[in-house]
Amino acid sequence: MATIWKGALTFGLVNIPVEMRTAVRSEHVSFRMLDKADLAPVKNVRVDRHGDPVEWKDIVKGYEYEKGQFVVLTDEDFKSAALESSKTIDICDFVQHAEIDTRFFETPYFLVPTKGGEKPYALLREAVRKAGVVGIGKVTMRQTQHLVSIKVEGDALVLETMRFATELVDADEYSFPDASLVRPQELAMAEQLVQNLAEPFDPSKYTDDYRAKLMRVIQAKLKGKKVAPKATDDTSADGKVLDLMARLQASLGQSSKKSAGRKAAGTKRAPRAAAPKKAARKKTA
Repeated sequence: MATIWKGALTFGLVNIPVEMRTAVRSEHVSFRMLDKADLAPVKNVRVDRHGDPVEWKDIVKGYEYEKGQFVVLTDEDFKSAALESSKTIDICDFVQHAEIDTRFFETPYFLVPTKGGEKPYALLREAVRKAGVVGIGKVTMRQTQHLVSIKVEGDALVLETMRFATELVDADEYSFPDASLVRPQELAMAEQLVQNLAEPFDPSKYTDDYRAKLMRVIQAKLKGKKVAPKATDDTSADGKVLDLMARLQASLGQSSKKSAGRKAAGTKRAPRAAAPKKAARKKTA
């Protein structure tokens, strides 16, 4: 993976030379806009309010301070406001991960130590792991300042870009249902349902079904085959009053079978694992 940024991670007076590399990859299927007549790629054209094309040299950037009112910024204006790309990621604080609203987090990157940084890298990683905290700092890349977090994932330090507090929408702007709407018996059944469906997190079991189906359609079309659309099940709301208790009881029945199946599979596996040891002891005797 290509290096996105190179510099030093600092905490206190300790400098750790690191490189920032991508930790995620996009698997979205991308498409080009084509002319239906000859399948030639279609270009985006910049036009004015009259529909006439506008050249790049005639385009300026404007900030809309009121509806339809703009203040124009020049290249010099942007230069005067720009921040120099920093060569350090300065950790300002260490906080508990549970204290951070998940909406703050954006994109993760691996921090990889460069020559001479292996020992201080391992030192910071183990200190953060043992304390169970997350480092919070800032870094400037491509003239944009980012709030970042530093946390431990396995043997790696992961930097995650974050949103600033002003970018989050306050929950008070919306209306959410009060807990008093829930009856005790409904809550008890819902809690049981949650327990029946509880499993260790296994990310490999969750796949992008739409992407898989779309790629099968693409492969079929490449081979000259036609793919007929499948009928969809319309499960939209029909205006009927939801019988919550009936839905919970039906869900509990399904989840109980699933939970029993997992337990049965677990009890069946245990004797198979123990059998070789017993056989070995009999052979030795």
